[in-house]
Amino acid sequence: MKKYIIYIGILAVGLVLGWVLFGNSSNKETEHDHDETMEINQMWTCSMHPQIMKSEPGNCPICGMELIPAASGADGLLADQFKLTENAMALANVQTTIVGNGKANSNAIKLSGKIVENEESNAVQVSYFSGRIERLNVSFTGEEIRKGQLLATIYSPELYAAQQELLTASSLKESQPALYKAVRNKLKLWKLSENQINNIETSGKVLENFPVYATVSGTVSEKLVEQGESIKQGQPLLKITNLNTVWANFDVYENQIDLFKKGQEVSITTNAYPNKEFKGSVSFIDPSLNTRTRTVKLRVVLNNSKNNFKPGMFVEGKIDGVSSSKGEVLSIPSTAILWTGERSVVYVKPYPNEPIFEMREIRLGNPIGENHEVLSGLENGYEIVTNGTFTIDAAAQLQGKKSMMNQEGGKTMTGHEGHLGMETSTTKKIEHSKINERIKVPLKFQDQLKNVFENYISLKDALVNDDPKKAKIVATSIVKSLEKIDMKLLSDNNAHNHWMTLQRQIKTAANLIASETGIKQQRKDFEQLSSHIISAVESFGINEKVYRQFCPMADDNNGSYWLSKEEKVLNPYFGKAMHNCGNVTSIIE
Repeated sequence: MKKYIIYIGILAVGLVLGWVLFGNSSNKETEHDHDETMEINQMWTCSMHPQIMKSEPGNCPICGMELIPAASGADGLLADQFKLTENAMALANVQTTIVGNGKANSNAIKLSGKIVENEESNAVQVSYFSGRIERLNVSFTGEEIRKGQLLATIYSPELYAAQQELLTASSLKESQPALYKAVRNKLKLWKLSENQINNIETSGKVLENFPVYATVSGTVSEKLVEQGESIKQGQPLLKITNLNTVWANFDVYENQIDLFKKGQEVSITTNAYPNKEFKGSVSFIDPSLNTRTRTVKLRVVLNNSKNNFKPGMFVEGKIDGVSSSKGEVLSIPSTAILWTGERSVVYVKPYPNEPIFEMREIRLGNPIGENHEVLSGLENGYEIVTNGTFTIDAAAQLQGKKSMMNQEGGKTMTGHEGHLGMETSTTKKIEHSKINERIKVPLKFQDQLKNVFENYISLKDALVNDDPKKAKIVATSIVKSLEKIDMKLLSDNNAHNHWMTLQRQIKTAANLIASETGIKQQRKDFEQLSSHIISAVESFGINEKVYRQFCPMADDNNGSYWLSKEEKVLNPYFGKAMHNCGNVTSIIE
């Protein structure tokens, strides 16, 4: 029995010694293997340029800063979701808001519209007899004319013959009064007055060139004939518009028809008079719905005795104190929305405690104060990005996720692929922008927009070369080329409204640059100008390949975009200090 006890004791001691000697090393080996796995999977990034991702530590190829360990992978995320580091969130100053229902009657409803001629005051000046225009006294469209003013003199063979008939009938009026009366009535049908007829009869002279007088007062809106042209009886000569009153036509979305009624007071503002507000009232609501745009026309008659409003001018209407049978509308801040063509997108934060985001395409209604009504795509309680939206979109593009300009997602750019300042073959891997919803406009409009873009490129080059004086000059050229764009080329209301907004924003930013003498402030204003120019080029196109480029260090490390005609990066936000800082994020075809 003693012998067995000794054997058991020796076995127990051996087991304890074996665990002490070999078990701990096994644990260490496991830990070591785990560390090796972690080291293999660990990626390294730059705190200033989060698009840089490398498999080993080192320095950033853009700014030279030491790389830091990147955040853990996005395992478990959906295909369209992506994650940002806390550091990137802080640098971008990302802010979010919970979507909630807003009372429609607690806000002013804003509508976009356009000034048109008052059709009730329009008139067409016609010729009441055939002939040839010997002299046209109206020189140009837009000329003011008065009732009774001489418009033209016309040689008319038939009127010449009718005057001779009058002189013959006049000598026979005692013996043939019926013939005399018939000849006078014939001349009256050609709109000759009693005085004119009597003058011909009294003088006994036939007029070779007969005068045509204006039957109404107003502004010549269109010349329909030219001097020397042959005309027929009843042919229109001029279109005359009385602009003492004009119409402001607004588009109202289908789901908001119940908010409006005749007689409502409307406050009208326009870019031409930014500090003035004009009053009018709703005079007409179109009973027919435009099935293409899902809108109805709302009309406001405006007094224009001081000639403040010009046909074709864009205006904004505001109606206070409206109430809806629906009671509430879902609205979000305008700062949350990214527009590209006819698409509108926001970024949603699906998990409250995680820096995870995904793009969501939405359909918008009317502006409501500083917000926009959401018709579809979001629900009450969603958390959306309201500040730092462009930076979030850039992160989505760089990680190959769905973004504003890439509906399908693409390949993630890593390492040197994110540094386009270094000219390598990896630049061919950049995904092209997919403009599926580009607004169709005439080629002539695109050519006129291209002139604005060319001046923008000259401004960009001036900032690249640290030349504030040239930047001022070119910014003025942008405003001038902007004014030459013909609004009449845009027949679609959505295109009109979108361009109206962009034109105002581009003009404001360009004027700010033209008024600044310091290049630092010019570059700040250039950020705003670039965002609006990008939207214009993406929305309407200019028939030229354009590179959309991004500098993550601009705007105090929030990042900013710009456009370039060449793939090589030349940074306008830092100029010669950091010429090649940045990368190409997309190509606009």
